[in-house]
Amino acid sequence: MLRSSSFRRATGATLLAALLAGCTTVGPNYAGAPDAAPQAAARGGFIRADGSANPAAPSPRWWESLGDPVLNQLVDQALADSPSIAAANARVAQSRASLAASRTAVLPTINTSFAAPYINVPGNLLGEGSGRDEINAYNLGFDASWEIDLFGGTRRKVEAATARAEAAEASAADARVTLSAEIARAYVGLRARQAMRALQQRQAEIDRALVDLARQRFAAGTTAQQPVNAAEAQAFASEADLARSEAEIAVLIDQIAVLAGKEPGALDSLLTAPAPVPLPPAQVSIGDPALLLRSRPDIRMAERQLAAANADIGARMADKFPKISFLGLLGLGGQNIGDVLDPGNIVGIALPQLKWNLFDGGRAERQVEVARGASAEAEANYRNAVLRALQDAEGSLARFGGQRIALGKALDAETRARRNVDLQQQRLDAGRIARTDRLDAERQALQLSMAAASAKAELATGFIAVEKALGLGWQAAAPDK
Repeated sequence: MLRSSSFRRATGATLLAALLAGCTTVGPNYAGAPDAAPQAAARGGFIRADGSANPAAPSPRWWESLGDPVLNQLVDQALADSPSIAAANARVAQSRASLAASRTAVLPTINTSFAAPYINVPGNLLGEGSGRDEINAYNLGFDASWEIDLFGGTRRKVEAATARAEAAEASAADARVTLSAEIARAYVGLRARQAMRALQQRQAEIDRALVDLARQRFAAGTTAQQPVNAAEAQAFASEADLARSEAEIAVLIDQIAVLAGKEPGALDSLLTAPAPVPLPPAQVSIGDPALLLRSRPDIRMAERQLAAANADIGARMADKFPKISFLGLLGLGGQNIGDVLDPGNIVGIALPQLKWNLFDGGRAERQVEVARGASAEAEANYRNAVLRALQDAEGSLARFGGQRIALGKALDAETRARRNVDLQQQRLDAGRIARTDRLDAERQALQLSMAAASAKAELATGFIAVEKALGLGWQAAAPDK
C-alpha cells in the first residue's frame, strides 16, 4: 500500500514536470515596432533646420536656455503641483497595480475557512426516535488551486499589462512635455502683452495730444471739424486696445497660476510687474531625427500600445487550447471544538482537472480576429505617430527659421523709425515742422515697436514649439550639478 501510494505520487510528480516542461506560449512574438520612417531616421539631420540649429543633443530642461528665473520657477512648480500631472501619475499607479495583479495569476491561491454550524432537525430524519435532534459541528478547512499556464495565456496577459503600464508612464511623460510648453507659451504671451501695454499707453497719450492740437486748430479756425473727429476716433481706438491688453494680462496671469496648480490670483505678486520677453539663444540644439524617435513620449506610448495589442493576440489564442488545473482540499473537524486540532480527523482531497472547450460556436476564433484587428490598428497608430512627430519637428523648425528672419527685419524697421523720430524732433526744435508732425512720427515708430514686440513673442513661441516637437521637458527633476 505504501509503495502504491509512493508510486502514485511519483507518477503525479513526473506528469506535472512533463506538463511544465512542455509549456509553450502561443501567438506572435513581438519583434519590436516597425520602422515607420527609416529614411528620416538615417539621414542624420532635419531638412528644415537653418544655420542657427545645432545638431548636438538638446537639453531636456530646455526652458532654462531662455534665461528667465521666473519661468524656471513656474515650470518646476507646475511639474510638481499641477493637477494634470497628478492625474497622469495616478493613471501610472493604476496601471502598475493592474500589472501586479496580473502577475499573481501565475501563482497558486490558498484559502482557509472555519465553520461551526448548529443543526436542529426532527429526530425521525436521523433515526427512529421522536422529538428533535441537535448537532454541533466544527470544521477548519484549507483549499488550494493552481492552473498551469500550459499555452502561455497568462504570460501573454502579463506581457500585455507590462506594456500598458509602460504606455501609461510614457503618457505621463507626454503630459509633462505638454505642460512645460503650455506654461512657457503663456508666460511669453504675458510678457509680450505687458510690453505691448506699455507701448499702447504711450500711443494713447500721443493720440490724446493729437486730439488737443486738432481742437485748438479748430477753435482757431485753421481747420475743419473732420480732423478733430478723426483724431478722436483714433484716440478711442487706442484706449480700447489698451483696455483689451489689461484684461488679457489678467487672464494670462490666472492661466499661468492654474497651470502651476494654484488658484487664480495666487501669482499676481510674482507676475504683475512687467519683464522682458525671454528670447532663445543664438544657437539651438535640436539633435537628429533618430534621437527624436527615441525621445518623444507619444511615440514610445504608441509603441508600447502596439506591444500590448500584440500580446493580446496570444492571450486570446490560448483560450482555444486545453486548461489544466489542480484543486486540493484539506479539512479538520468533528462534533467537538477540539476535533479541529486532532490529526486523526484530517480529510484530504486532490482534484486534477482538464477543461477544453471543444465547441463554442467560433467565439474563441472571433476573439482572436478581434485581437489581430486591434493589433493592426495599433501598428497604424504607431506609424502615424512617427510621421506626425517628424512633420511637427520639421514644421516647427521651418517656422522658427522664418521667425528669426522676421524679427531681424522688424528690429531694423523699428530702429529706422526711431531715427526718424529723432530727425523730426530736430526739425521741430528748429521750427521747421509742427508738433503734430513730430507726434505722427513717434506714433508710427510705436506701431513698429509693437510689431517688433510681437515678432519677439513669435520667435520665443516658435522656439517653444521646436522643443515640444522634439519631445523634451518630461524629466521632472533638475539635473545633478
